[in-house]
Amino acid sequence: MATVQVPEIVVRRLPLYLRELMKMGAEGREITSSQELGARLGISSAQIRKDLSHFGEFGKQGTGYNVDSLAGELKRILKVEKAWDVVVVGIGDLGRAVARNTGFVDRGLRIVALFDSDSAKIGNRVGDLTVETTADMVASIRTHGVRVAMLAVPAREAQAVAEKLVEAGIQAILCYTPTSLSLPVNVRVEYLDPVLRMQQMTYYL
Repeated sequence: MATVQVPEIVVRRLPLYLRELMKMGAEGREITSSQELGARLGISSAQIRKDLSHFGEFGKQGTGYNVDSLAGELKRILKVEKAWDVVVVGIGDLGRAVARNTGFVDRGLRIVALFDSDSAKIGNRVGDLTVETTADMVASIRTHGVRVAMLAVPAREAQAVAEKLVEAGIQAILCYTPTSLSLPVNVRVEYLDPVLRMQQMTYYL
């Protein structure tokens, strides 16, 4: 893996390549090409080759890429060749839907704990997990050494809960809450707000 700084936009595209390669593997495909990947993803073949070149040489000219081998390399690069433990905080409609999603494990993520501050939800089962109180959240996360969290609490609570997550040792947060968090620079935060995405889409209508 190259030691130079890889542009963030490149890293954001890698999971797209991995997802498509996993689809191909499920279809029984053994070989693909940058042209085929590009056609399936709407990305130019030149861009795909350039993105992959940040991490080494993959495939052979005239032969293409071995689907399983390239998928394995991308898993290694993205560090999802193993499953990362994840906690979900905020078990409303969205939190429950996320907790019930069975597709995480195959893609390197495993939800191991659910937390909420609502006494009416604490103790309820969601899938194979029981909702725990946020009062025990810091100790529980520290005990299990979890580093990744999904945050789906009301906006007014998000900053305080996120700070507790950082205190517990969380280093990466996927925030479903429509707000902006102010956290230490070493904590990676990604935002997933469907309203913002739709507002971006309506610009083009």
